[in-house]
Amino acid sequence: MSEHIIEALGLSKITIKDGKVVDVSEPEVEYCPLFDHHRGIKKLTKEVISKNIQFRIDDFGMCTPKRQLRMKDFLSFGISEIMCTLLEKHEIDCVVMVLEGCGTVIVNEGELVQGIGGRVSGLVKTSPIPELVSEIGEKNIVNPETAEINQIEGIKLAIKQGYKNIAVTIALAEDMEAINKLKEEYPDINIYVFVVHTTKRTPEEARTLFDGCDVATACASKHIREIGEKESLKIVGQSIPIYARTEDGKKFLELRLEKIGGEKPKKDNPDLPYPMI
Repeated sequence: MSEHIIEALGLSKITIKDGKVVDVSEPEVEYCPLFDHHRGIKKLTKEVISKNIQFRIDDFGMCTPKRQLRMKDFLSFGISEIMCTLLEKHEIDCVVMVLEGCGTVIVNEGELVQGIGGRVSGLVKTSPIPELVSEIGEKNIVNPETAEINQIEGIKLAIKQGYKNIAVTIALAEDMEAINKLKEEYPDINIYVFVVHTTKRTPEEARTLFDGCDVATACASKHIREIGEKESLKIVGQSIPIYARTEDGKKFLELRLEKIGGEKPKKDNPDLPYPMI
């Protein structure tokens, strides 16, 4: 039996088995401007979340062997879109990210980055889907037999494969110490850290994640927003800001802005997630 657990849509924990939503927890955030603007969802409830996830399963095969992995870049501003542009501009060689049915994977194609990261976020646990393992390639997966999610091992695998400019998405503060050690161990390798899925991080976790990243997304995180608004070298977006902590991160945001024709006009009262946690 194929089982996958994701945290999404207001930090609800959703369990999917064999292409069906079998369990949805109460969301901790009841309003997300992204889902309002793109799907017309004014309030996140268990029923709304279940329908949205089942729609994704039926539409592009999320968490199933029919998963559509590639997606064209489009005019928006998110972590996967930024990394897609960085691959195109040869600023990075690959991305270490997470895919349902495979776990931690190495991807070096923009449309794969967009199709994987732009469609599903917050994957907590997954199990192998042979069809997806075959399409990504076992050599590009940390553990194709278990679909383990382990970003540190993903970076090590990318280094082993000869990549020199590696982007990695992380959500766990505990990964940052290991990444910093890898940076010391491999001074000739550039490891760029993109922090994702930041809602409900503690003040200490938020501090650790922000201090070690190049780019971070705000999500509905009270503490990432507090730090990011004060300390970022560049901020893009208002409802769900993306923060650049380093000069590299600033350059990455600017390259994406250049690609899409600049920033949208600022709103006086932008829609924000509620509550911030």
